[in-house]
Formats: sequence, C-alpha cells, structure tokens
Amino acid sequence: MKLVSFDIFRTLGFPDTKTLKPEQFLAHKELLKDADWVLFPEYWQLNALVHGLKCRVFPSVASYRIGHDKVEMTRAFQAVAPEHTPWTLIEANGPEEQQAVWDAMVVPFVAKLPKASMGEGVWLIENKADWQRYCERTHVLYAQEYLPIDRDVRVVIVGDKVVSAYWRTQADQGFYNNVSQGGRIDRGPVPSVVTDLALRLARELEVDHAGFDIALVEGYPYVLEFNRLFGNQGLGQGSDLKTAILDYLQRQAEPEDPNGPTGPAPLWPVAV
Repeated sequence: MKLVSFDIFRTLGFPDTKTLKPEQFLAHKELLKDADWVLFPEYWQLNALVHGLKCRVFPSVASYRIGHDKVEMTRAFQAVAPEHTPWTLIEANGPEEQQAVWDAMVVPFVAKLPKASMGEGVWLIENKADWQRYCERTHVLYAQEYLPIDRDVRVVIVGDKVVSAYWRTQADQGFYNNVSQGGRIDRGPVPSVVTDLALRLARELEVDHAGFDIALVEGYPYVLEFNRLFGNQGLGQGSDLKTAILDYLQRQAEPEDPNGPTGPAPLWPVAV
C-alpha cells in the first residue's frame, strides 16, 4: 500500500509511508491522489482531501465529523442507541434557555463544552453558581444527567475490532476518570456488554478509529463519548495499534471478490 501521513508520531514505523506537513498538502496533490490511504489529516484538511482530491482518508470521515463536536456526537448516539445514552439537554445559550435547563435538571448534573478533550471542558454542576460560571464559558448549553459511577471503560476500536479495553478509575479529586486528569488504569476484566456496545456504535456510525468511553450503572452500559485521537497510556504493547491499523487498511483496500470466498456460484439446470 502507498500511504501518506500527516502525523509522524501516530504512523511511526508504518511501511511505504510518506509524511507531509499539513500546511503544505496542496503542494503534493499528485502524491495524495496516487496514495491508497491518507492518514491522520487535520480536521481543516478533510473537505479538500475527500471532496477535492478524492482521497481515501483514515480515520473515516464519520470519525472526524462526529468526533469533532460533543453536541453532534451526542445527537448521533441518540439516533442509533438512545437507550444507552444518558439523558441530555442541548440548547442555545440564552437567558430563557439557561433557566429552562436549570429547572429541568436534577443537581448534581454534568455540563460540557462542545469542543474539548482529555477531560477538559467537563463541569460537575452542584449549585446555581456552578451553572452560571459554566454558562459564561459556552455558546451552546450541554447538560447531562450525572451517573453514579467511580470508573468507566475505555474501549479502543480500529475498524471492526477491539484493540484494547480497560477500566479508568476516578482521580483522587473525584469526578474525573480521564488518565490525563489523574484517573488510573485498571486491567480488570471488562464485561462483553461494554465492548459489544462500542462495536455496535462504531459499526452503525461508520467510526473506524476511536476510544469509546462507556460507563456501567448496575451492569447497564451508557456511552459517554468517543475520542478520535486517543492517548496510548492503556494500549499495552506499542505495536498492537499499528498492527491493527495496517491490517484494517489492507483489508479495506483489497477489492471484494464478486464470487465470494468459495468461488463462483454453481450453474443449476433450469427446467424449460
């Protein structure tokens, strides 16, 4: 395969891979058009690469567009798995909407900024003052029910396979499970109900590279979000992710056999 990458760190050791700087991509149009895959472009490159140069990108277009904004992500979850999505209110930020959301939610609840990662932009709202401070920071109101949990599961998906699944326990200061915010990794067994939900969401939303964060409440899974670009703290063997990506890209690049895996369909006699 001929690969072009815009992220040298995420594609380190990939064979037959040319690495480019994102800001210089239009100087390499023919190289990009000739590539089997264009890997890890910046979000702002996506339309030019996919619609302008007709490139095949990884992660998928859906991974970028859904994963770019928590509002869009939650709406996508509500569309395909509403029974596994925490109750969430999303409104424009105006005085009437602020009051209506506050009146509808049960304290404590969670508020989020639409575009943030690694635990940034997530607020635990315990009183009206917390709510007002949050409202001053956002143009869209995103309020979600608080789940009584002290851990969640990070499920790393590449294509149609689980690369890794591990627990993230709560940080010492409470509330946050993100490793970047002080959460800790627990290698205890992860129930299949969690990985099955992550695989289902990835398949139905056409997301092929993501770390899904899923919580269990009395054994029932709720999806919180996914990160298109996730950390590698819990991935174990450093080569596992690379191997999974290359295997997936190779399988996707191979043309499907119209006769299927067992050869051409037999010709049966037809009565006339």
